[in-house]
Amino acid sequence: MSNTTTPNGMDFNLNEEHLAVQEAARDFATNDLLPGVITRDEEQKFGPELIKKMGELGFLGMMVAPEYGGGGMDTLSYVIAMEEISKIDASASVMMSVNNSLVCWGLETYGDEDQKRKYLTPLATGKVIGAFCLSEPEAGSDATSQHTTAIDAGEHYILNGTKNWITNGNSSSICLVIAHTHPEKAHKGINAFIVEKGTEGFVVGKKEDKMGIRASDTHTLMFSDVKVPKANRIGEDGFGFKFAMSTLNGGRIGIAAQALGIASGAYERSLQYSKERKTFGKPISEHQAIQFKLSEMATRIEAARLLVYKAARLKDQGKDYIKAAAMAKLFASDVAMWVTTEAVQIHGGYGYVKEYHVERHMRDAKITQIYEGTSEIQKLVIAREILK
Repeated sequence: MSNTTTPNGMDFNLNEEHLAVQEAARDFATNDLLPGVITRDEEQKFGPELIKKMGELGFLGMMVAPEYGGGGMDTLSYVIAMEEISKIDASASVMMSVNNSLVCWGLETYGDEDQKRKYLTPLATGKVIGAFCLSEPEAGSDATSQHTTAIDAGEHYILNGTKNWITNGNSSSICLVIAHTHPEKAHKGINAFIVEKGTEGFVVGKKEDKMGIRASDTHTLMFSDVKVPKANRIGEDGFGFKFAMSTLNGGRIGIAAQALGIASGAYERSLQYSKERKTFGKPISEHQAIQFKLSEMATRIEAARLLVYKAARLKDQGKDYIKAAAMAKLFASDVAMWVTTEAVQIHGGYGYVKEYHVERHMRDAKITQIYEGTSEIQKLVIAREILK
């Protein structure tokens, strides 16, 4: 494939490996995720056999180095796969995003060798799945206000607190937990810990009954005098806040790709439906009102895709991608919400029933404006970067 680069050297062409990843993700989404996707949404369940299949296909550790069981792929490959899977089932893609962007990336980037060997390898191969535990009842966007504490008790820490809205909260075996060790030091007293499910005092709380991404399990996690070995602290003492923020910067690229996929899926269904549905003796795709909607959908999606790809490329090149990731998430999530709303409108009455999928896309889209940094937080991040 010939390469075309922008003036700043940004290449958005897909090579053979990228195209192979795209095809594999599309096949998995179509053949394995599409059958039963409505039922999973209704029952709020995602079968362990599907998680196992995602692991076997390499979708749970795409960017992890092969020596730790991962695919060793670039970030662009990851966002390509995220888009294809999100077109069909955003519940699957959010589990994939958390495991790849937050848990695996955080461990590989900042964990020590023993932590990588013990925890990263099973996570990357899909033998287990992970969770990222930052949000609390009073610490969402304000991540510095951690009430969960980890008190130094010599050979281990004593962990106490509650974490809310945790994706993979019940299905995960390994959790990365952010907690205050030295509250008097504010954000400089925060640490990140690896906590294994099944540890005494670690309780999985209620499952949230959500508007969208209903098949992914979202739970409250509670810690009561949980002993965490000193060896399970990530990085130096006081590194936790920087760990969380750095990890979320990359996670935003994954959620931006998810939003892009949700929008693309709704658009593709609307395009097909417009060619089949007839009114006044001709397909509705021949009516200018529908053509205008489809045109703007396609344009906004393409713009979102370019922002997502740019953020991924900058990350792969080792360049500063904070602003690009925030812009991609802000824009792509707004595009997802707008496109899915228009998709329901194009489908008319059919768009309001589950059988035609677009109402699910619309419900799934909303969360992309909220988790891993709300749209308002993205604007603050962007403002901070452009005002430097």
